This record gives sequence, structure tokens and C-alpha cells, in this order.
Amino acid sequence: MNADPSAASILIVDDSANMREVLRRNLEAEGFHVRLAGEVGEALRRLKEAPADLVITDVRMPGVSGLELVRHVRENETDTEIVVITAYPEVDGALRAMKLGAIDYLGKPFTDSELLGAVSQAMDRLRMRRTGSSGEPSPPEVHGLIGDSAAMQGLARQIQRASRTEATVLITGESGTGKELAARAVHYSGSRAAAPFVPINCGAIPRELMESELFGHLRGSFTGASESRAGFFITADGGTIFLDEIGETDPAMQVKLLRVLQDKEVRMVGSTEARKVDVRIIAATNRDLELLVKKGQFREDLYFRLNVIGLRMPPLRERGEDVTRLVRHFAERFAAELGRSVPRFTDHALQLLRQYAWPGNVRELENVIQRLLVMTDGEQIEAVDLPAGMKQASFALDHGEDLSLAQLEERHILSVLERTRGNKSRAAQILGIDRKTLRHRLQQISGSGESDPGA
Repeated sequence: MNADPSAASILIVDDSANMREVLRRNLEAEGFHVRLAGEVGEALRRLKEAPADLVITDVRMPGVSGLELVRHVRENETDTEIVVITAYPEVDGALRAMKLGAIDYLGKPFTDSELLGAVSQAMDRLRMRRTGSSGEPSPPEVHGLIGDSAAMQGLARQIQRASRTEATVLITGESGTGKELAARAVHYSGSRAAAPFVPINCGAIPRELMESELFGHLRGSFTGASESRAGFFITADGGTIFLDEIGETDPAMQVKLLRVLQDKEVRMVGSTEARKVDVRIIAATNRDLELLVKKGQFREDLYFRLNVIGLRMPPLRERGEDVTRLVRHFAERFAAELGRSVPRFTDHALQLLRQYAWPGNVRELENVIQRLLVMTDGEQIEAVDLPAGMKQASFALDHGEDLSLAQLEERHILSVLERTRGNKSRAAQILGIDRKTLRHRLQQISGSGESDPGA
């Protein structure tokens, strides 16, 4: 977590005792001080007794609505952030809550990682507001993009320019480079910062549900549509929608997205009327959209509409000493979570971490540091403690073997696959990349003479 849990107080407001208990356990495990309330009146009494850094509230509760609590907190508790939780049929309520001042919403059911991500964003925003008078840090660091390299300084300048406009942004880069963090930096540095930021993974939504998820549907418009539901574009009205993995959308959906960009309106499934929306679109992909355009797999007109402002996320291997800073950042974070002291990394271990190719980029580095802190007990982490692929790189260095970054990357990928006995899903998780990216890398390795070592 980016916040300091020991100093953070969270008030959970939900009429479900089970939900309160689940949230309490998860957040106390992260070190937060948690208080509970079963309805809005009790929540107001809790806030009168002592303020909270963050209020997490359900929208629909017996008696006074959670929306009234959001309004009260925003008007009377200026140093408190708000996250609302809601069932899918209540997305409109979540949207109203965000316009009243909530910074995020969680749709039930949500995962532990989604909960902690929302809390982390809230704490980041709170810290930004509290430290703003003493000088605001550069945008990348404020929004989780850590690094002082020339590549990251250039990205920071591009994000600042993009945040001053309403133009559509296309973020490109390898898996694990932080594309969503860059999108959040553009949003929260711009004029829409107080409005919703709604991230969507286009590759995770089944194609047959994509239109309903993005644009919404009316009750009875298809089998299973028992309630009318606002789509993500309507939820993001006034704010920003982040379309990750935009290259995974099919041609029919590409036509519909182009129409939204052109007409600034959406049509819910089952409706004959269009609804105007004021939404900034930021899209991202780890695929070569220009190549997809040439192959006829992505519409050229949509590509040009999306790529008004282009941001390229630099891979970790291009960021030099940023690796050292990220190692320390993740080591401090995971040490705090584990309740242990921050270990020292030897010069040799840091040398190997810096010169490794990092196919999974920052996400893979984060996974490696977490695993090291879990699996080691000493005050020092040495080269021998590193994953097998990096120790192979150590052997190559010690024996004067000259390996390119691509060769080091290949060795590590094949080593991880060997340790997982060819389980590509597990290997991709360890490497911090998705399965499609791993399959692409293996195809490249096969093309250079290696065989695909797993099904």
C-alpha cells in the first residue's frame, strides 16, 4: 500500500454484518485502524467521536441512503476520502455518489485486490492533498510511477502536457510497464480529477457481453437482463474511461467505439434513444496497432481517433538506475507488510537486478522482490538468493560470457518454464506478464532456434 497504514483510520458503513466483517479483516491485515457502522446515523456518531481518513460506504441501506453520508462527509469532513460499494444494478447510484465527492466505487462482488487498490488510491489522494502546500511532487511519483531516469522524466513531461487537454490518449508499452498508472496520472492531474476514473480491461470481458458492459442495457433486452443497468461509459460521465487492451476488441465493437468518439453519445442495449456522455477516453495496448491496421484487424479510422496523443511506456530495461530505486521501494513496502526489517541488497545482487532484461517489467520486479522478502530471513539479500534465471546471468558474468539482454531474457523465461514443468499460466504469473505475452515471447524464442518448452 502507498499510504502509511499505521496512521490511517477507516470507517466502514454497511448494513450487512458479513460484509463489514470481511472488509474489517482485510483492512486490519494491512495495518489500518478500522471502525464499523451498520447504518448512516451510527456512522455520523462515529465521525463525531473521531474523524476518519477514509469512509467506505454502501449506497443502498435501510433508512438514510449512503448518498446522504457521502454528501455529509464531503461538506463537513474536508480531510476525509470516500469510496462507495454497490451492487451492479445500482451503478447509477454509484455515479451520483462519485459526483457528490466519492473518488471510487467497487461493484459487488469485488476481489481483495480491487478493495486494496481502491483504498490505496484514496490514501494517495489524501496524502497529495495534505502535502500539497509544501510543494507537489512530480506527477509520475505522485501517481505511483517511480523513477528519475531520462525516460521517466520525458514521460512525466508528456503526462503533464496530456493532462492540460481533453484529447484522446493512446498509451503503448509492454506488459507490466504501468500503463494504467500513467492513465490515472493524466486523469488526476487534469480538470476531471474530481470526476470518476473508470478502468476497463477489454480483454477480460467476453465479446458477447462487451456492448452491454460498456453502454448498459434495459431490463428484458436479452435473456438474463433482469434489471436495467448503466454501462461503464455512463458511469464515467464527466470523467475518464480507461480502455485497457483496446487491441482485443472485435471489429463490430470498434465501429461502436468510433461512433462514441464521433457523436459523444451511447445507446443502451434494448433502447432506441441515444444518451449524450461527456467522457474522456484513454486507451492502452501492448500490441502493435499499426501492424493490426495493416492486417485489417483494427480499424484505421479508430486508430487515428485514439492516437491523438501517444504515450509510450519505457520498458524497465531502458530505465537504468530506476531499477535500484524500485527495488528499495518494493522492499520497504513488503517489509512493512510482513512486519520485518528492510533487508540490504548486496552490490552483486543489485548489479544482476539492474542488468536483467525484465520481460515482465515493473510487475515482474515487484513479484521478485515480494518473493525474496517472503522466502529469506536474513538482513542481507545476495546474488545467490535471486531466481534461477538471474543466477544463470551471474554465472555468465563471472565467466566472462557476453550475453545480450534478449539472451538473458530467453534464459530466464526458459528457466521459469522448466521450474513450473511447462505450466505457462504459472510461469506467466511468476514473470509478471499475461499468458498471451508469454506465448508471443516463446514464439520469438522458437524463431531464433529454441523450441517451445511447454504446452
